[in-house]
Amino acid sequence: MNERVIYAIAVVLLLAGIGVGAWYWWQQRQPLPPLQPSVATAPPPPAAPAAPVQPPPIQHPIENVAPEAKAKAPLALPAEPAQADAVVQRVLVDLVGRHAVFAFLNTDGFARRFVATVDNLPRKQASPLSWPVVPTGGRFTTSEGKDGATLSATNSERYAPFVKFVQSVDTKDAVSMYVRLYPQLQKAYEELGYPGRYFNDRLIAVIDHLLATPEPKAPPQLELPEFKGPVQPTRPWVLVEFAEPSLESLSAGQKIMLRVGSANAQVLKAKLADIRKQIVRSGAAR
Repeated sequence: MNERVIYAIAVVLLLAGIGVGAWYWWQQRQPLPPLQPSVATAPPPPAAPAAPVQPPPIQHPIENVAPEAKAKAPLALPAEPAQADAVVQRVLVDLVGRHAVFAFLNTDGFARRFVATVDNLPRKQASPLSWPVVPTGGRFTTSEGKDGATLSATNSERYAPFVKFVQSVDTKDAVSMYVRLYPQLQKAYEELGYPGRYFNDRLIAVIDHLLATPEPKAPPQLELPEFKGPVQPTRPWVLVEFAEPSLESLSAGQKIMLRVGSANAQVLKAKLADIRKQIVRSGAAR
């Protein structure tokens, strides 16, 4: 490489260095832009607290029961479950007799069972596992006719002993026991998942629901739904459905009223209406 080329390269590098240095010096001499005041971003306002859900007003105060039903003080139950069950059992024996208690009632956790069953009757399912009464024994029977299967007239005979037992219970005494147990029933209802709700209102609503059970003029038609599965049930009658959609869509409680038969249902409705009359003593319209 000759001297002229080396000289040219040196000049280019020198000029480049001078240019870079001059640009850096010029940048340093420029006044800095004024500082902009930082604007603090305000945090979003806190969400307004949700308004507390107010329980509905009490419609049927337990204090409105018939005066004779309030003759005794509320029943104080021991904290220990077995002891509490023993106290309730003695009260029930005083009400209906020892034979009836052991034949028809399940006193193990009676308050919890009673509340859960009442609450479930207007629903699609009311599991017998939580009933305060012993499920009726025997086999559900049907009658075969030219139009298919219907509820058998003899099927209601299975329920006759229990219905007779219900009919024999003095309504005033039953309501009096209900009032004495009410603090435990209210507590069990709130523990079931209804804090602040009033169980007596729920009971009246369920009684009204059962009283509104339709009364078919003829035994309802039944059908056996198609069972899809590798194993066919050995007791197909447990799968029987009402052929009429309006009946099949009824609640568990109203279906029970249909299954017991028309005559038994009339007796049970009369008792329910009598109980309602004693509990709702204020004259509130149904």
